[in-house]
Amino acid sequence: MKIATSNKSPNFHGLYNNKIALKTLEKISEHPASFGAGVCFASALFLRPFAISHTPNIKEENKKILSAESVSSATTKLLVALLISTPIEKGIKKITNEPQKFLKENTIKNLSKKEFNFITQTIKSASGLISAIPKSCLSVALIPLFADNFFKPKKTQKSGEIHFGSLNKNLAKIIDDENVQKFAKKHANNDKNITRNISALTDTLLVGASTFATIKSDKIEKERKKPLIYNKILSSAISILAGCTIDKMVQKGGNKFLDKFIKANRNDSKLAKYIEGINILRPTLIFATIYYGIIPMLSATGAQKLANKKD
Repeated sequence: MKIATSNKSPNFHGLYNNKIALKTLEKISEHPASFGAGVCFASALFLRPFAISHTPNIKEENKKILSAESVSSATTKLLVALLISTPIEKGIKKITNEPQKFLKENTIKNLSKKEFNFITQTIKSASGLISAIPKSCLSVALIPLFADNFFKPKKTQKSGEIHFGSLNKNLAKIIDDENVQKFAKKHANNDKNITRNISALTDTLLVGASTFATIKSDKIEKERKKPLIYNKILSSAISILAGCTIDKMVQKGGNKFLDKFIKANRNDSKLAKYIEGINILRPTLIFATIYYGIIPMLSATGAQKLANKKD
């Protein structure tokens, strides 16, 4: 298996192989978790508060706490991405560029490029999943801070790079694992759904952990907990169902575009990275648009009604 290959320039120029677009897709494929966190952060900072503020029949205090929760959650995701996901993404890149240095010889022979990419993309995308519970707890803890200073964001200094010691070797052990390789061989053809499936699983774990942390929090007013919890559950449930459905429709309708894209870049050694980038970009934007732009108007109203009934 030749995992890393030299780059060649495409034979065609135009919409399907624009240099900026291709470079962007390459970067997205290398940093899926960081890209997702960045999209979530931007959407939570601007799109969701805008949607909530323009939702009718919602108490102003509830709008404030819901908007604060949105910014708090996205900020936490961004920080976790910088501290955890980035080193993992860099480690996978090193293993991809120098497989002989980190992987067993049998692994290199046993895995096809597609199977190898399936494993590495899953590891990179799943970095947010492994930190879901502590991320949710930190997110809830930050809600009062953002609620009191919501429109007064402060600049944060970029932390230095964290070194995880033998991280690369540990990542290589995952790829070398026979069970992981068997799973990759069985599901490699479903690689276009990695980001979508992991996003849905992560959101499910996040909402459970966030709900528990909100109930236990003594810094959030009791009367604000109900709309916050109901909003989180409704938002995630509707977002997952709608996001998966729309993503399937977009995939089906985008087959012609993908075919033309592949033909236009068939001689480019980074074609697999570009396709991986598309498969990350597509569900990320779909879920972000639904979760941060459309759902807040629906779930905030539903959460308010549920909270009123319970009261």
